[in-house]
Amino acid sequence: MNRAPAKIGILVASDRASRGEYEDRGGPAIESYLRAVLSSEWEPIYRVVPDDRARIAATLRNLSDTMGAALILTTGGTGPAPRDVTPEATTDVCDRLLSGFGEEMRRASLKHVPTAILSRQIAGTRGPCLIINLPGKPASIETCLDAVFPAIPYCIDLIGGPRLETNSARCVAFRPAS
Repeated sequence: MNRAPAKIGILVASDRASRGEYEDRGGPAIESYLRAVLSSEWEPIYRVVPDDRARIAATLRNLSDTMGAALILTTGGTGPAPRDVTPEATTDVCDRLLSGFGEEMRRASLKHVPTAILSRQIAGTRGPCLIINLPGKPASIETCLDAVFPAIPYCIDLIGGPRLETNSARCVAFRPAS
């Protein structure tokens, strides 16, 4: 069976990166992580937007509804600063929130840095698309994805998305025995 590659959105929410004032490292860290973890074919769809709730929400809708992303990983805008609005934009577009993702990412991050309690990342679904907010720091992105990635392929199965297979040497996806 020849399946089209799964589409995965990588959304960078950053005023400075969107203006070209600095080179974003979060988006490339997400792509690098996915290249190491996924064994099935996939295609990244990058977007860089300012820290603007309406723009982030519109981009999430576009990636999900128009571009057909099965998974969208955001980076940036999850802290307590006034311009950090990625969780609010994510809430605006999701059908259902999955609070366990944020709880587990913060728990894993707290092993490395006490400021993980300041992180407000969340996750939720929009139709057959899973959206997960990640922090902006590359090391934190890896910590968070290591904590939750084993559940991501099965979650996408449950919401009607494409089957994602993992490189078992890097990450073993959980799927219940049938």
